[in-house]
Amino acid sequence: MKRRSFLSNAAKGVVIPSLMGKMGMNALVPGLSPWASAMSAAGDGDQVLVLVYLNGGNDGLNTVVPLDQLSNLNSSRPLVALPDASLLRLEGTNVGLHPSLVEFKELFDENRLQIIQNVGYPDQNFSHFRSTDIWMSGSSSDELVTSGWAGRYLDEEFPGYPFDYPNESMTDPLAIEIGYGSSLMLQGPSSNMGMVIQDPSWFYNLVNNVEDPAPDTPAGDRLRFVRLVARQSQQYGTVVRDAADAAPAQLDYPENNRLAEQLKIVSRLIAGGLKTRVYVVSYGQFDTHDMQVEIGNTTEGSHAYQLMQVSQAIKAFMDDLDHLNIGDRVMGMTFSEFGRRIISNASYGTDHGSAAPLFLFGNQVAGGVLGDNPEIPRNATYADNLEMQYDFRSVYASIMHQWLCLDESTVGSLMMGDFEQLSVSTGINCLTSSTSEASAKKKLLVSASPNPTPGLTKIDFESQGGILELSILDLSGRSIRPIVKSVFPKGKHTTMIDLTMLPSGNYFVLLRQERIRQTAKLVKL
Repeated sequence: MKRRSFLSNAAKGVVIPSLMGKMGMNALVPGLSPWASAMSAAGDGDQVLVLVYLNGGNDGLNTVVPLDQLSNLNSSRPLVALPDASLLRLEGTNVGLHPSLVEFKELFDENRLQIIQNVGYPDQNFSHFRSTDIWMSGSSSDELVTSGWAGRYLDEEFPGYPFDYPNESMTDPLAIEIGYGSSLMLQGPSSNMGMVIQDPSWFYNLVNNVEDPAPDTPAGDRLRFVRLVARQSQQYGTVVRDAADAAPAQLDYPENNRLAEQLKIVSRLIAGGLKTRVYVVSYGQFDTHDMQVEIGNTTEGSHAYQLMQVSQAIKAFMDDLDHLNIGDRVMGMTFSEFGRRIISNASYGTDHGSAAPLFLFGNQVAGGVLGDNPEIPRNATYADNLEMQYDFRSVYASIMHQWLCLDESTVGSLMMGDFEQLSVSTGINCLTSSTSEASAKKKLLVSASPNPTPGLTKIDFESQGGILELSILDLSGRSIRPIVKSVFPKGKHTTMIDLTMLPSGNYFVLLRQERIRQTAKLVKL
């Protein structure tokens, strides 16, 4: 029996184990039923998103192989094509995985891995730097956006950051990125929303109060001082160390695997009680222009090794999450800036291409294969590329709506447009919330009429009590016109605004109150 089928049947007679902790405590609260308590464990604010960046542009055609296109595929890339018999064929589908993805096949068979085919964006840019910025920002290829899609999400959930943070309601980092610098992905409209853990060694030095040795020279003294200032300026260092200390014993992870080292830290911090919403890790050098495969054995080589490392690391991570009873709270996604060309080159490699598959992993992913197999021309040329079926922003939008529980209007504002919702999650995490704040987010709190409007517009809004701010945003999420900022008692209110001087186009009305933010579309004629 598949894992999800077992859980579904078991849930009819027993409480799902991962919900037992909260249910055991909340069942004692008068008026709160055990079922409501259990559901609140999977409600708003409890979900974690882990983003795994595969650096360099992963070759999707040798990662998820379209079995119905093998003849044309093998003739198009004779120097890198995988032997048909080596492919890990997925039951009930028409695709096979690279032979190095053994653990991914196990996760797929358990309905804990989802493949989304042909993900990309219109007018593909083939520059590593520019395409990475496009994926990180969630923008179109012809626009420059200086904030990241995850940064905008965090700004939506935690308005006013970094001022007055940490605070009683959010003591922990909003996001953590493991690497040597902060990426555009976590950049909010006005500040970076994340904490950077430089590398695994830096993390373990932090939690163990260990400092790398410095030479006994004047230069060494200056180095020690710089390190001291860096530690003192990291306001979240203490809470990260406390969470790491509080985590139960973990399972073993693969050795000599940089991605596994990063994910082990992520699992430890989640299990230690850190309320961080988003984690970003990165791995590899998938820019396989040459020697992608070994000559004479295409199942081996740099690409095979990197895929094996990814597969083993993510499987170990998910096993550890379940061991720590936090598996149902975590969803992960792999992504890369682009795929590779259909044809191989003369250097036993592949060059920059367009669309490619990506993976979602977690106990509550929808599972299966979403999308069609890419079509491979009979006589492919260098100019041929894979057609995009799903805009990558549809994946982001679907995760924000179905996993992070944002309403579709807010998602549209954050993504600067309306994108197709894909089935990426079982959705049970967004059914119930025990907090009035989360309930307020799901209500219609702000609206405009007439809409569209030639100028004078009435804004109806509802306050939860306290300071409330209304403003007009453009499609990039930039505030261009304040409406009101004042203390409003709990209840419904109305104000008027004259938009005559604004150019015709599409805008958003933003309501912001404490951690509640909601937008309404507004069309100026």
